[in-house]
Amino acid sequence: MYLVISEKPSVAQTISKVLGAYQREDGYLSGRDCIVSWCLGHLAEYAMPEAYDEGYGKWRFDDLPLIPGDWKLEVAQDKKAQFMVLKKLLSRDDLDYVVNACDAGREGELIFKRVYDLTKSRIPVKRLWISSMEDRAIRAGFAHLKNGAEYQNLADASVCRAQADWLIGINATRAYTTTYSHRLVVGRVQTPTLAMLVRREREITDFKKEQYYIVHLQVDGIDALSEHISDQREAERIAESCRGKEARVLSVQKEKKALAPPKLYDLTTLQREANRMFGFTAKQTLELAQSLYEKKLLTYPRTDSQYLTEDMENTAEEIAAALPKVLPYLGGMDISCEWDKIMDNRKVSDHHAIIPTLEIAKADIRELPDNERKILLMAASRLLCAAAPKHQYLAVKAVLESGEDQFNATGKSVLEDGWKALDENLKEFLQAEDEADKEASEDRKENSLPELSEGQIFEEAMTKVTQYWTKPPAPYTEDSLLAAMEQAGKKEMEEGVERKGLGTPATRASIIEKLVSSGYAVRRKKQILATEAGSEMIALMPPYLTSSQLTAEWENRLLAMERGEETVDAFMGDIVHLLDRMLAECREIPEEKTHQFAAEKSGRREVGKCPVCQEPVYEGRESFYCGNRDCSFRLWKENRYLSSMKKSISRIMAEELLSKGKCHEKDFYSARTGKTFAADLILEVRQDGRASFRMEFPKRKGKRNQ
Repeated sequence: MYLVISEKPSVAQTISKVLGAYQREDGYLSGRDCIVSWCLGHLAEYAMPEAYDEGYGKWRFDDLPLIPGDWKLEVAQDKKAQFMVLKKLLSRDDLDYVVNACDAGREGELIFKRVYDLTKSRIPVKRLWISSMEDRAIRAGFAHLKNGAEYQNLADASVCRAQADWLIGINATRAYTTTYSHRLVVGRVQTPTLAMLVRREREITDFKKEQYYIVHLQVDGIDALSEHISDQREAERIAESCRGKEARVLSVQKEKKALAPPKLYDLTTLQREANRMFGFTAKQTLELAQSLYEKKLLTYPRTDSQYLTEDMENTAEEIAAALPKVLPYLGGMDISCEWDKIMDNRKVSDHHAIIPTLEIAKADIRELPDNERKILLMAASRLLCAAAPKHQYLAVKAVLESGEDQFNATGKSVLEDGWKALDENLKEFLQAEDEADKEASEDRKENSLPELSEGQIFEEAMTKVTQYWTKPPAPYTEDSLLAAMEQAGKKEMEEGVERKGLGTPATRASIIEKLVSSGYAVRRKKQILATEAGSEMIALMPPYLTSSQLTAEWENRLLAMERGEETVDAFMGDIVHLLDRMLAECREIPEEKTHQFAAEKSGRREVGKCPVCQEPVYEGRESFYCGNRDCSFRLWKENRYLSSMKKSISRIMAEELLSKGKCHEKDFYSARTGKTFAADLILEVRQDGRASFRMEFPKRKGKRNQ
C-alpha cells in the first residue's frame, strides 16, 4: 500500500483515475493498493514573529534581527481539516512509501516537504516527476518513480528561498517602518523590481525631448529620406535646393535576409506575448496555463526552457498532425516542420517547453472558456511556427543624390512567408491586437521599391520637410517588465551563467501582484507605473536592497544549490550578514531624516475610523488607508470590482462606507446594457484588513457580489 500526495484536488482526481483509486473518502480517494490525497496549495507557511514570542507582536527596532533558531510552521485556519487528513494518512503503519506528486518544481517540493516535516512522518518518500497530466505521462511517471533523497538539493533550495524571503521581508520591513514611523514594506525580490519601475519613471520625467527634421525627396512613388537634421532652417534650405531638380540613383544594394522562427514558449515568453496580444496579466496567464495543464491539454507551464528533448520528435509530429482540426485557418496551408530546430537535450533541465498535449486531438476546444482557448491556440500555433521554415525577404537600400545632398530609400519584398504566415493567421483568427507586431507589420508594408539601377535619372523631384521629437523611454508594460526581470543583472554577470534575473518564471507574476496590492505600483491599462508611495520607499532604501544584480546573483546561487554546487550554510550566512549590515546602517540614519513623514501626517484630515482597529483612516494619492502602521486596512480608489462599472471611490463615498458600511450611488455603468444604474455599495472587511464589496438593489431582490 502506498500514499500519493498531490498539490491540488483536481490533480489528485486525475491521478486517482489512472491508478484505479475510485473509492471516495473524507479528504482522499482509495484503491486496491493505493491512497490518493492532496494539499490545498501551501497548507503551511513560516510562522510570524509573535509565534516565537508574544512580545514581537509590537514592532521594536531593538528586537531586530529576528532570526528563528528552530523555524516554526503554521497551518492556515481554512486548511487545517485537510492537513489533519494528511497527518492521519502519514501515520498509518500499513504504508510502504509516500509519493510526492506535487508540481515538479521548487515550490511543489516545498509544499510537500512542509506537510511531511510537520507530521513528523518517517515513511520513505518517492518522487513523481512529470511534465504532462496525460494518462500515459502519469503511468510512465509512476513506472519510473525516483527516490525522494535524489531531490534533497531542490528541497534545500526551496527552503533557503522561503527563509531568505522571510528574513529580509520581516526584518527590513520592521527596521525601516520603526526607523521612519511609517509603514514601508520591503521584499527580497519585490523591492528591486519596484526600483526598476521607479528608475524608469525617473528616466521618463528627466527626459529632455529634442526636435529634429527630415527632408523627403519624392520621385516616381519613391520616398527617400535625409538623415536627422537638428536645424529647421538647414532642413528647409536642403528641401528648397532640391525641389524641382533632377535626382540620380547613386547606388542600389540588394540583400537576401531571413528571420528565424521564434522559439517555443517558456512561461515568461508566454506571459509576455499574452500581455501584448490580449492584455492578460502575468498572473492571469499563469492561471490559465495551469488550468489547461490540469485539464491535460497543455504541458507543465512553470518552465524556463524553450526546447523539447530529442526523444520527443514523434510526440511533436503526432500533435502537429492533429492541429489542422483544431486551428481552422490551417486549411490549405502548406506546413512543413523541421523538428531538429526545437530539440536540444542540453537546454532542457527540469521541464521542456510549453506545448499542447495529444489530448488536444480529442478535445472540443470550443467548449473551453474563451481566455483558456486563446492560450491553448497560442501554444499550438507556436509549436508549428517554431519548427517552420524561416521568413525570407529581399531588403533593398537605394541612395539618391540631388545636388550635393544624399537621401536613403528602403524597401523590402517577401520571398517566402515561412513561419510568419502561421503567426499572422493566428493573430487574425483570434483578433489579437499586438502593438509590437503592428509596428513590425507597418515596416513590412513599407514601399516595395520599383526596379532601380545605378545612374538612373529622375526629373523634377518633389520635396517636403517633416518635424519629429525624440521620444522618452516607454513606461513598463507587464510584457516589458517581465523581460526586464528576466534579464536583470545580465550585463554584470560572467558568461556561461545558466540563468539570470529577478525571481523565477513561476514567481514573477506574484511579485508584480504584490507591488500592486501593496500600493507601490498601479496598472494603467497595459502600463505598470510606480506610485508616489513606491518612489518614496525606494528613495529611502540602500542600494543593496534595490539592486537587481544582487538579487539575480542570489537566484543563481539557489540554482547552484539545486545542482549541489552551493551550501545552505554559505547562502543563509550571507543573508544574515546582509541583515546585520542593514541594521547597522539604519542606526546611522540622522534623526532629522527619520521625521520626514511627520509633516505629511500632521496635515492629514481624517476620513473615518478603521473598521479593523478603530484608528483614523486618511486619504492618500491612491487609497484611503489606516494610520496604524500595524494595520493593513486600505480602500483603493481604483479597484477591479468598480472599474468594470466605470467607478472609483471618492472621498465622500469613503466617508459613507466607513461610517455606515455602505453608500448609495446612481451612476454605476453596466457593460451589458450600456446604461447606468443605481445601487447600494456594501463594504465588507475581513479581520486581516482586506476589503471587498457587494451590491444591493433596495427596490429589487437581486444582488451582485465581488
